[in-house]
Amino acid sequence: MNAADRSSANLDLAAMTTWRRAIHRHPELGFEEHATSALVAERLRTWGYEVHTGIAVTGVVGVLRVGDSRGRTIGLRADMDAIPVQEMTGLPWASTVPGKMHGCGHDGHTAMLLGAAQALAARAQQGVFKGTGTLVLIFQPAEELGGGGGARRMIDEGLLERFPCDVIFGMHNFPGIPVGEVHVRPGAFMASSDKVLVRFIGRGGHGGMPHIAIDPTLPAAATVLGLQSIVGRNINPNHAAVISVGRLQAGSTYNVIGETAELELSVRALDPGARDLLERRIRELAENQARAYGCTCEISHERGYPVLINAPAPTAFAVEVAGKLFGTDHVVTDTQPLTGSEDFAFMLEQVPGCYVLVGNGDNGHAEGRWAGGCMVHNPHYDFNDACLAVGAGLWVGLVEHYLANETP
Repeated sequence: MNAADRSSANLDLAAMTTWRRAIHRHPELGFEEHATSALVAERLRTWGYEVHTGIAVTGVVGVLRVGDSRGRTIGLRADMDAIPVQEMTGLPWASTVPGKMHGCGHDGHTAMLLGAAQALAARAQQGVFKGTGTLVLIFQPAEELGGGGGARRMIDEGLLERFPCDVIFGMHNFPGIPVGEVHVRPGAFMASSDKVLVRFIGRGGHGGMPHIAIDPTLPAAATVLGLQSIVGRNINPNHAAVISVGRLQAGSTYNVIGETAELELSVRALDPGARDLLERRIRELAENQARAYGCTCEISHERGYPVLINAPAPTAFAVEVAGKLFGTDHVVTDTQPLTGSEDFAFMLEQVPGCYVLVGNGDNGHAEGRWAGGCMVHNPHYDFNDACLAVGAGLWVGLVEHYLANETP
């Protein structure tokens, strides 16, 4: 019996696959997940959950009280939104909506949490539930929308005041990790993500008479080169940081010096202090380059997701439960941090918890169709249904062991 098989007891794998593929066929972008949230709410009500809808527009919270509800409370979170990409898998359950697809696996995350919800409710009704307390299921919209996404909006609308949790967990599938494996680490696990717009303002003019103009492309070009000196010379080498110039734009034709030049940056860090330093040094560099070339500049620094930090005790607990379920040889506890970002970090700022990765395999499909290995946010990506049992099984195990007070 492999690791995925060991997790599948009491789980309705066929139902999870059906839900996952139905959601995949009808992807919805952030704060538009009306059909998905309706499916979630209807299923939860059927199983006896107390259901709350309309949190952050389309967010859904399901509450299950088992035995003495004055006991501990555990929160589990899944994201529901799709991304604006045209799917190219050609699979039978491919997106039917042009320009939208579940290219990050949130369809699978939703189906896994639904599968766990069904199994846990059944166990509670049968009187075989391990432990007592309260389970809070958070189905979140708009994870993909950057700093103004669903997690922060749910928190701003009182999520954690209405449904206080002692501990909270989230998970994400990850292509390249074998199905049946769980990867995690304590401390900083995913990077902060900020967007910076730098606009250099000069004086337009004739391309053949640059001495009469003030060329904003010069400080823009110097800033592009200088940005990497911030990472290379200002950031502690033990603290990973990334500055990427995603857009550089100036002028409209070859023989005219434009009035402005713009840089749009993606800025990431795995340390909150390094994040603050990046913001300060980017501003200093751009302003001084502008001054050196006789220009002015305007800077907009938009903070997105914070550094995702796994608390030590919940992480140790997740490792212990995963080891019991799948075998310790299927749990990697020193996974390298990721410079991708995740808005579950906002929830971890408020409640101690842990975010784990579950293997999505090599992007093959049960029908034998091969789309080629690829990461999420790729038009050929598809969530691997073989890991539904792993994610749902881990959810069930975390809840039962936590409410039974079996923590490190």
